[in-house]
Amino acid sequence: MEFKQLRSFIEVMHQGGFTQAAKTLHISQSAVSKQVAQLEQSLGTPLLERLGSQLRLTAAGSVVLQRAEGMLRLRNELLSELDDLSQLARGELRLGLPLLGSDALFAGLFAEYRRRYPNISIHLLEGGSRNIEQAVLSGELELGGSLLPKDPQFAFQPFCDEPLDALLPADHPLAAKSVIGLEELADTPFLLYQRSFVLNDRLLQACQQLGFTPKEGGRSGQADFLAALVAAGQGVVLLPSVVARGLVRPGVVRLTLNAPAYLRWDIAFIWRQGAYLSKAAQAWLALLRERPVSPAER
Repeated sequence: MEFKQLRSFIEVMHQGGFTQAAKTLHISQSAVSKQVAQLEQSLGTPLLERLGSQLRLTAAGSVVLQRAEGMLRLRNELLSELDDLSQLARGELRLGLPLLGSDALFAGLFAEYRRRYPNISIHLLEGGSRNIEQAVLSGELELGGSLLPKDPQFAFQPFCDEPLDALLPADHPLAAKSVIGLEELADTPFLLYQRSFVLNDRLLQACQQLGFTPKEGGRSGQADFLAALVAAGQGVVLLPSVVARGLVRPGVVRLTLNAPAYLRWDIAFIWRQGAYLSKAAQAWLALLRERPVSPAER
C-alpha cells in the first residue's frame, strides 16, 4: 500500500469518478485506475462497486476512505513540520482561493509572497467555499479563503468584508437608480453561482426573508461570464463591490445594493482547528495582516 494509491482512491471518491480524478492529479485515467486496483489487491478486498457510470463505496471502502484521509493529513503535517527546519528555504504552501475576486484581491499578494519566498512551491486550488472547506478538512489544503465559517472545526483569520453590488442590464426598468433594494428585484431572474458557493445560501435566505423566492436565470462560477449574461439581458447578478466594479461594460450598469446586513462577502482564511500551521502558511497569514484591503481597493 502506497500513499499515491491512497491519494488516487480519495480523489476518485471526492471528484465522483476516475476521469475527473485524473485531471485533478494531473495523471492519466488509466494510471488512476491502476493505482486503485493495486490498492484493492494489496488490501485483499474490493473498495468500489461500479454500477454503470456510478461508483459506490463498499463497506471496506468506507473504512479505507476515512483512514486514508487521516493518513494523508498526518503525512502532510509531518512533511510541513520537517520543511520548517529549513526556515522557509524550501517547503510547500497548499492554498485555496475563492474564484470570485482572486484577480482583484490576491494577484498582488501572491506575487509578493513568491518574491519573498521563491523556494516555497505553491499548490493552488480555486473554488467555492464548500469545496475549499472540504479540501481543508481532508488535508488537501492547509489554508483556504472562504466566507466566514460558522463550523467550529475551523480556525480563521478575517481578511475582507465586502458589500454586494447589483449588475443589471442597461435597459432594465430600474437601471437609472443608484441604490436598489433586494426586494425590488423580485421579478427579475437572478444569475446565481455554482452550488459550492455559500453566497448562494445567503442570497436565498435574504430573498425569502423579504417574501420572495428568486427566479433562477442561470449559474456559473465565472464572474466574467455572469456579467456577459447580464449584458445579454438574461438577469441580474449580485457580486462583491471589488469584483463588480471591474465588470461594468456596455450594456451593464452597477447599482449599490440595499440588502440585509449578513448578505456580504466576508472572506477569511481558514484552517483546521488545532492543526499545525507550517511556516509557509504562517508567512501567508502574516502577509495578509501586513497588507489589509484598503478602501481604494473596494
